[in-house]
Amino acid sequence: MYELPRTIPDVQMLLALAPEDLAATMLFLLKKRTEAKFHTGNLQRELWGHFTSGQPQYPRQHENEINLAMAEAWAWLQVQGLIVWDMENGQYGWLQLSRRARGMESEADFRSFKVANLLPKEILHAKIADPVWRAFMRGEFDVAAFQAMKAVEVSVRAAAGLGDNLIGVKLMREAFAPEAGPLTDMNAEGGERVGRMELFAGAIASYKNPHSHRDVNLDSPSEAIEIILLANHLLRIVDARAKARTAG
Repeated sequence: MYELPRTIPDVQMLLALAPEDLAATMLFLLKKRTEAKFHTGNLQRELWGHFTSGQPQYPRQHENEINLAMAEAWAWLQVQGLIVWDMENGQYGWLQLSRRARGMESEADFRSFKVANLLPKEILHAKIADPVWRAFMRGEFDVAAFQAMKAVEVSVRAAAGLGDNLIGVKLMREAFAPEAGPLTDMNAEGGERVGRMELFAGAIASYKNPHSHRDVNLDSPSEAIEIILLANHLLRIVDARAKARTAG
C-alpha cells in the first residue's frame, strides 16, 4: 500500500494507532483506488518495494511491526464486514469492499459506524431489539430513540392495566404513584417510590414527548445510544414490576 507513507509518514505514529483507527485510513485509501478487488498480501508487498525497483517506504527495521499493525487493521475491517471475500477468487485471498464500505463517504461516516457497534442487538429488550436496532443501524437516531421510549409507554400501560386515556407523563405518575400506583413497589422506602415515579415521568417528558409533537434533529449516535439504553433499563423495571404484581 504505497499510499500509506504519504498519509502517515511517521512510523511511531502509525504504530501507536489502534487497529480500528489504522483501518479507517487504509479503508479510505482503498476507496481511492480504481481496482475493485485487492489482495492484502500484494498491498503489503507494495509498501516494501517488492513490485518495483524502489526502496522500502518505511525503514526496513520496522517491517515486522508495521506488517503486524496492518494485519490487525485488515482483520478488524473483515470482522466488521467492511471488506469481504471476492466471490470469484476469494479462495486465493482476493477481497473487495462491502456495500456498507462503499457507501461510506467520509471519516464522519466511519466514526458513526464505529459508534453504532456500541449498541449490540443482543443486549436490548425483546420489545425494542428489532425495530430500534434496525432504525439505529440505518442512521435514523431520532426514530430509534422515539421507538424505544414509545415502547416504555406502551409497556407501562399494559402492565399497569390503565386505559388509553392516560398518556405520557400522566400515565407514568398514575402507574408509579407512590401511595397507590399499580406498578409501585410498596416495600421500597417512600423517597425511592417517588424517585421511581419521577424517573419514568422525566424520561418520557424528555425523550418521548418532544419526538411526538415536533421534529427533533437527533444526529448524535452516542446520545441516541444513551436514550435507548435508558429505555431498555426502564423496560426491565416494568417487567419486574409486572411479574411482582401478577405474583401478588
